[in-house]
Amino acid sequence: MTSKYGIWIYWSADDNAYIAEVADLPGCMADGSTYQAALAAAEAAIAAWIETAHELGREVPMPRAHRASA
Repeated sequence: MTSKYGIWIYWSADDNAYIAEVADLPGCMADGSTYQAALAAAEAAIAAWIETAHELGREVPMPRAHRASA
């Protein structure tokens, strides 16, 4: 699955892992030992987040455009 949600991936020395955060879905994050693993885990987390929201009758936010700031 390739979602349309923006995923921010960065290295965390404290966690010794790549962290992936999905800004449009509160609390939706994942990690991985490689960038690719974090991305794959984030895609799975997005699918699970949306599925759970539907099961609970909660609104699923639409993906928004995000721009990197300098």
